[in-house]
Amino acid sequence: MNNRLTKLSQKRLFYPLIFALFLIISFLPPITQQPYSPENTQQVIIELLKVAIKPYEVFGILFHIATIILAGWIMFDSTASGRLLFIFIGVNFIIIALVQSFGTTETYGDVIHTGGLVAFTLLGILWTWAGVKGGTEPLLANIQWHHMFFLPFAVLSFWAPYQVRANVVLPDFNPALLLTSPDYGLTFCFTAPVFLYLLFILFPKVNIPVYRITAFNGLLYALFNIAHWFNPDTRWMGVLHLPLLMLSTAALIQSRKRNATPQVK
Repeated sequence: MNNRLTKLSQKRLFYPLIFALFLIISFLPPITQQPYSPENTQQVIIELLKVAIKPYEVFGILFHIATIILAGWIMFDSTASGRLLFIFIGVNFIIIALVQSFGTTETYGDVIHTGGLVAFTLLGILWTWAGVKGGTEPLLANIQWHHMFFLPFAVLSFWAPYQVRANVVLPDFNPALLLTSPDYGLTFCFTAPVFLYLLFILFPKVNIPVYRITAFNGLLYALFNIAHWFNPDTRWMGVLHLPLLMLSTAALIQSRKRNATPQVK
């Protein structure tokens, strides 16, 4: 699949068609138990996101520890291959699709975030397949000075330093959240920036088409969350979406380098 996908990605219409597909998917309406007006779609999703991961918050620490171990292995073992990393990313995205897309809200009853469910599942399948069918070459962390500019954004997403009081999102720089924050590993907007940063410093030893598709989706969801900036109660949540915006944009720009031919096969 990797070689076939790489060849397809060289077609002029490949990325416009794939990006259009994921854009359409992102606008799939949520399915709710109680009816809602189309203009309230964003409110439906916001209410869902407030409750979706609550039953699974205790598992947040597992994703933090697993990522630290995996990142350390990649950084310090010159023989480390991309197979485990790609499969880990894929499985995590599928978990996010299943956890973040379902919930019971007070206003709309049971809700399914159709767009997120489909998009994150597809990303999970692509990365898992990239690992199963490829990713056998040793990775190389090609860390350069400009990579360090994006490191604080990755740490911010990994940390997810916030709390909610009376429906107001407030900063919470409790160091314990660096290991226990449930948002990392269970939500796309906080997990994708960390994965994109790892892929960013490993480029071009990654599956570039899947990397680029992931970055495009990250940019989409970062733009969807711009609305947080216009609400004083959720402005800090807008700040916490800056990593997704910055790293998705950087990854899209980086992945356009046509001269970076050494890809994981």
